[in-house]
Amino acid sequence: MPATPRRARNFGGSAAHQKLMMANLAASLFAAEAIETTEAKAKALRPIAEKLITKAKKAQDGDAASLHRIRQLQAYLGDKEMTHKLVADIAPRFADRNGGYLRILKLGPRQGDNAPMARVELV
Repeated sequence: MPATPRRARNFGGSAAHQKLMMANLAASLFAAEAIETTEAKAKALRPIAEKLITKAKKAQDGDAASLHRIRQLQAYLGDKEMTHKLVADIAPRFADRNGGYLRILKLGPRQGDNAPMARVELV
């Protein structure tokens, strides 16, 4: 009997809206290097942001595929400045690190709706 398929996290809206929301969260994270958001969004953001950083690290190699990787980052983030900051500033910091680029700190409930909040920051 095959395993039951697992559903991904669902934040409401269409799949395109969720992809844009994660791209905006990732761009904000790279801009400020730390953001505060809900725990669920933070946990959903971690694999996406870590894959983006890994792709930026591989774009540093200078081989034939590095331009392609930079264009893939640009296509996902949609922001030229954040792509440049990711490739030029953030990726070299993690050159000797194999994953685990983000830290999620739980902050407690939000005042208005009691949603659990978390701080996501680059290590």
